[in-house]
Amino acid sequence: MQPLSNRTAHFTDSVIRRMTRISNQYGAVNLSQGFPDFDPPQAILDRLAEVSHEDFHQYSITWGAQNFREALAEKQSRLMGRQIDPNSEIVTTCGSTEAMMAAMMTVANPGDKVIVFSPFYENYGADTILSGAEPIYVPLHPPTFDFYVDELEAAFKQHPKALILCNPSNPCGKVFTRAELEIIADLAKKYDAYVITDEVYEHIVYAPYAHTYFASLPGMWERTISCSSLSKTYSITGWRLGYTIAPAEITDRIKKVHDFLTVGAAAPLQEAVIPGLRFGQDYYDGLLQTYTHKRDLFVQGLDAIGLEHTTPQGAYYVLMDISRYGYESDLEFCEMLARDVGVGAVPGSSFFREDVNHLIRFHFAKKDETLNEALNRLEKLKKL
Repeated sequence: MQPLSNRTAHFTDSVIRRMTRISNQYGAVNLSQGFPDFDPPQAILDRLAEVSHEDFHQYSITWGAQNFREALAEKQSRLMGRQIDPNSEIVTTCGSTEAMMAAMMTVANPGDKVIVFSPFYENYGADTILSGAEPIYVPLHPPTFDFYVDELEAAFKQHPKALILCNPSNPCGKVFTRAELEIIADLAKKYDAYVITDEVYEHIVYAPYAHTYFASLPGMWERTISCSSLSKTYSITGWRLGYTIAPAEITDRIKKVHDFLTVGAAAPLQEAVIPGLRFGQDYYDGLLQTYTHKRDLFVQGLDAIGLEHTTPQGAYYVLMDISRYGYESDLEFCEMLARDVGVGAVPGSSFFREDVNHLIRFHFAKKDETLNEALNRLEKLKKL
């Protein structure tokens, strides 16, 4: 038989989602794949119940239902500081995963280069390869995960087509400062590159840090594709609702890619989430308060056990240092952790281009009782 495609030979299945399966196999508390174990807001659930008996069971317009795009445009216009046209500047996608892939396929030709900061969310490497592009990795240096300007400019001197920016960052929890973003923007303009942003944690940024929308920077609207989703903001990761926001001429191209990738996002779910898109600032203040509490509960619990870890500026992930346990493979450590300790985590090596095997990633988007149970189980690490 003829060989299968080369592009699928250069990356593995998702290690994050593999660790969910391993966690389930051993009955571990799953702190690997970043989905909450608490319900969406009641207003969204109530509307979902209503929608099931209404006429929303067929295709909506392929790039998103009109009322969904209008509600999203109103929300994001307020946050991004510019008037977003719901008809010409938004595409509704099946989660931010599709948004990122559609953006990559819109921007990159086979053979183009794309800058990716390391550590990175694992999809970015696959997105680049599937688009036929070549990633250029630029390290974010721990413990603060800052980039070095000379290393970043050296990457830009290779004339990339685009840079992928995850802000706040998964997995390291970095929130890029406005000054850092302005450096990236200046280089993107100097070397004529696009910027594809992943801003799914835009509402989970801990004091005193603040989120700056990259497209809001001077001169960057024209060359930015802003990707995001509603999964983390409203605790609906299984609904797969995401979007891109970009200038009309770029959005026209994204619409064509999206049309043949997935046809469209689920029509009933677009309708059901509209009450959430219309929430006032009090909802987002409460969301941040909730996650600040969960972050503090979890990191203080790790401190009490004596485990070394990062403290995120944004998003809901913690990297824990496992150097003391003597494992050469962080994947083997995570398998042991699920099997013998009963807690699921993700090996840090799946996020780094560099040879990093001493970190694992936990997430804390869980009920307090779930986090406390995980911490109780992690006490077993004292005996290793």
